[in-house]
Amino acid sequence: MDLDTARSRISEVDRRLVELLNERARMSLNVGAAKRRTLKEQGDDTDPEVYVPGQEKRVFEKVRNLNQGPLSGESVCAIYREIMSASISLQSEVSVGYLGPPGTFSHQAAMQRFGDSLAYVPYAKIEDVIVAAAKEEVTYGLVPIENSTFGAVVQTLDAFVAQPSVKIRAEVYLPVTQSLLSRYQLSAIRKVYSHPQAFGQSRTWLDQHLPHAARVEVSSTAKAAELAAAENYAAAVSSEVCASLYHLDVVAKDITTAGDNTTRFFVLGQSSDTPTGDDKTLLMFTVDHREPGALCGALNVFAKHKINQTAINSRPSRQRQWHYMFFIEIQGHELDANVASALEEIKAYCLDLVVLGSYPHQYY
Repeated sequence: MDLDTARSRISEVDRRLVELLNERARMSLNVGAAKRRTLKEQGDDTDPEVYVPGQEKRVFEKVRNLNQGPLSGESVCAIYREIMSASISLQSEVSVGYLGPPGTFSHQAAMQRFGDSLAYVPYAKIEDVIVAAAKEEVTYGLVPIENSTFGAVVQTLDAFVAQPSVKIRAEVYLPVTQSLLSRYQLSAIRKVYSHPQAFGQSRTWLDQHLPHAARVEVSSTAKAAELAAAENYAAAVSSEVCASLYHLDVVAKDITTAGDNTTRFFVLGQSSDTPTGDDKTLLMFTVDHREPGALCGALNVFAKHKINQTAINSRPSRQRQWHYMFFIEIQGHELDANVASALEEIKAYCLDLVVLGSYPHQYY
């Protein structure tokens, strides 16, 4: 095929693609209208959920299976991410809160999950994102929950204790590579800014290369870059995205201790999605610490109902000294029969049991 013929064929394919994209968008609007009619018939005047992670997961699995190349599955899914983002924006004005300022890993994870067509709202603290989602100041919030190298994000767990009404709708995994950013050479750096998680992920490198530099914890890696850009002899542990945003040089790339460093995030809203058959659920509860074996009794309920536990964390309950809130992540949806039975039975051992949400298991 000669060049002119190839370009002509591409033009024809582009024309058909635009027609099909708009046809799909019209079908998406029809879906939204059908949802609203169904809710109205049920006497519910609330707006339908426009972000449905279970359906999204099915779409991505379908297009991956349909793809015959030469595009990779990741490329096809990235294209569909933007198609779905544009469709969501047609149905409703959707805003997503995240830990700012722009350029944080939270911002990158939000963009990865929701695409370019939605409005993004930065907040100074993780707890501010959760409060905004709970009060519906934003449609959805996105917060970090744990890192594969440095463990749980305690600020998020503490915010759940203070704001238990918010619901988890989805999980997002983002590979994280930390870099050292500065306007100065390594030998001139006297102070390093970053988030506590980023310091934990890069501690070995910093101990070796900047053992005498002061380490100052701030609210986010992007805030660290912002401060480093404005201060003499300062640096930030942050992402390369922030180097361009805040006009800094990349002094050292990939200073994370673990090569497969990944952070998991939660998408928050007013409700959880329906069961998909492959879900997880996060529970928050206390036990009577005066009762011997109370926690063991609660955990044994899951074993009895053949429910796997994927994570366990604890944080001070803020009710009184040395009293703790436990966070247990299990496999299954709160509406699954075995999970529902376990949740009923576990009440005999637990105080203040809260289901923070059920969400599709996301493979990254």
